[in-house]
Amino acid sequence: MKKIFALIFTLLLLPYTVSASETEGMDWKEKFKYNITQTWNSNTYELYIPFYAWHNRLTYDDEHIDKYNENPWGAGLGVSRDDSDGDWHALYAMAFIDSNDYVETMFGYAFLKNWHSQTIDGLHAGAGFTVGLTQRHEYAYIPVPLPLPMAGFGYKRLDFQAAYVPGIKNDGNVLFMWAKLRLN
Repeated sequence: MKKIFALIFTLLLLPYTVSASETEGMDWKEKFKYNITQTWNSNTYELYIPFYAWHNRLTYDDEHIDKYNENPWGAGLGVSRDDSDGDWHALYAMAFIDSNDYVETMFGYAFLKNWHSQTIDGLHAGAGFTVGLTQRHEYAYIPVPLPLPMAGFGYKRLDFQAAYVPGIKNDGNVLFMWAKLRLN
C-alpha cells in the first residue's frame, strides 16, 4: 500500500517539475527527460551529509526504538541546477548506515518547488519528491524503487533536507534528514 501511495504521489507531481517557459508543449515524460538531461549537464556539484533518521514514535514500540540506529553516518555527492523559476533539481548518490547498522545506498533524481524569501536574500524553502533506487540488506542489496516525498530549507549554499519513508507499524515511518552543501 505504501508503495502505491508513493507512486501516485510522484506521478501527480511530475508535471510540475519544470517551469512552463522551459517546457511549453511537452508532456510529463518529455518534461522528466528534459530535467534529467539538463541536470546531468549542470556544473553545480553538491555534498550530502546524512545526520538523523527519526523513527516515528507513534508507529514504533519501545523495543524497536531502543534497537534502531538513528545516526545514519555517511556521505553523498550530486549534481544539481536551479531552473528559471528557482526550483531545485538534482541527481544524487548517497551511502549511509541504516537503522539496523548496515550500509544502505540511495540514488536518483530529486525535485523541490522552492519559495524564496522576499526579505532575506538567499533564504529558501521547498517541497517536492525524489524518485530513484535504494539498496538494503533486507533485500539482498537488490535495487528497490524509492519514490518519496521530501522537503527542505536553506540559506545560500547550505540546505537541510528530509524525505519521509511511509510505512506500517514498526516498519517504515522514518524521517531521513541530511545537510546539503553546494560546492561551487
